[in-house]
Amino acid sequence: MNSLRPVSGSTESVVDALEAWLAAPDEPEALVIETSGSTGRPKRVLLSRRALLASADATHARLSGPGQWLLTLPITYVAGLQVAVRSLRAGHRPIEVDDWPRAVAAACGPTYTSLVPTQLHRLLDDPADAEALARIDAVLLGGGPIDAALRARAESAGITVVATYGSSETAGGCVYDGVPLDGVQLAFDTTGRVRIAGPVLFEGYLDDAELTAETLVDGWLVTSDLGRIVDGRLQLLGRIDDVVISGGVNVPAPAVARRLREHPALAAVEVLGVPDEEWGHRVVAFVVGPVPSLDELRDWVGATLDRGWAPRQVVSVDEFPLLDNGKLDRMELRRRAGVA
Repeated sequence: MNSLRPVSGSTESVVDALEAWLAAPDEPEALVIETSGSTGRPKRVLLSRRALLASADATHARLSGPGQWLLTLPITYVAGLQVAVRSLRAGHRPIEVDDWPRAVAAACGPTYTSLVPTQLHRLLDDPADAEALARIDAVLLGGGPIDAALRARAESAGITVVATYGSSETAGGCVYDGVPLDGVQLAFDTTGRVRIAGPVLFEGYLDDAELTAETLVDGWLVTSDLGRIVDGRLQLLGRIDDVVISGGVNVPAPAVARRLREHPALAAVEVLGVPDEEWGHRVVAFVVGPVPSLDELRDWVGATLDRGWAPRQVVSVDEFPLLDNGKLDRMELRRRAGVA
């Protein structure tokens, strides 16, 4: 059990420990997953066998039934861990991918994988990898916002993409293409903050009763995400901490990023707030490659959005820094903007 509290070690050793943990005659001690820490200090999430299996079974019910899973995400984070749990639940050890055509050829029955957008973007650039992905039953895509153009590109290549939303605290993705998995409930508080209930919820945070009490309220997980239901599907509007208060103005960073991506000279853009002595927080645009002038980008944003939302700094990067699980490393971006 040591490798599951927290989940650590090689993929093979974790799969071995998971297999024994799942087969235990009684409900075993909850395993511990550490969150990515993409927005701050990592948390240690307690996940029961009941929650992980409820998630795995609901996933298979939503897809084409139990099947073989291909693993390309770190198994020490919840997305990779759930790939292993789902595959073991279906009677298969997960296949670690080092060559996509070979891995897909080795799978049997319904075949699935989980990716983050950065991985999918890179795989689409290789015709052999893209063709292999098109032969599997579903590609779960999560870990952050999904660009509509990326999804359209994948689907035009014949790849079945399913956009997922969830977290370590929900044993992985629990909303697929905007629709909750069976047994999962959604609600919203007066600010639009998303709340989640159902059998997939975690037990709490290891050795942090205060944070657990703040996050698990009357059987509901209080997330940091803002959302609403549109045409029966969850539409995410950003995170609570994506709203940057700059000079007393509430700036929705995702909306600014979407507008900047429409600029003909830009494609890959992220927008964050960083501490600033004058503004409280200043809005910073991080752009891959060369960028137009700050004034031009401020005018571009101001043409369709509130001028007060426009970035006050632009930082050019060669590529976006990523954490081990493929998520954006926001802390590193803030450091590159001059924040100690």
